Amino acid sequence: MQPFTTHTGKVAVLNRTNVDTDQIIPKQFLKRIEKTGYGRFAFFDWRYLDDGSENPEFELNQEKSKGATILLAGENFGCGSSREHAPWALSDYGFQVILAPSYADIFHQNCLKNGLLPITLEQSDLDVIREKTNDDNYVLTINLREQLISDNHGLSKSFEVDAYWKDMLLYGKDEIDLTLNYDEEIKQFEERRASFL
Repeated sequence: MQPFTTHTGKVAVLNRTNVDTDQIIPKQFLKRIEKTGYGRFAFFDWRYLDDGSENPEFELNQEKSKGATILLAGENFGCGSSREHAPWALSDYGFQVILAPSYADIFHQNCLKNGLLPITLEQSDLDVIREKTNDDNYVLTINLREQLISDNHGLSKSFEVDAYWKDMLLYGKDEIDLTLNYDEEIKQFEERRASFL
């Protein structure tokens, strides 16, 4: 994973509650084993019309959302099945940060494990940010080390993140990387261990 320290980006608003993982990445696209290539299928049923063209009514298809790297979502985002493909699809789409009042637990963990930062904010704070996105030049800056959200209009808001996951994101590590830190100790253990063959 790439280290996450500070990110500045445009905000797209998906003002819907209880967006489940089947809406984020529908089940028919879960046949691949790679973590990449899912972005074009993200929000597929909302994003495209029956003829395959973009649905102009869908929030993320509108011009003001194009190129956004921060997703402002509604309550209970990522509910439903625990598919890890959901954060893969969001990351591949281009999102690096999600802001929401609440998340489904497994989805929240899957995001962190895959380098996507889910930040929980009060609805009132999200409402302020959502209102500011009407400005075409509006951007947010997420400083993970300082746990601070700021914007180009004077906003400064702290956020909480678990210390373990903060370190993992700052250094671009996943749980496999942590295991590999003990590679020499694992080899020594295996050499000492009696064979069961």
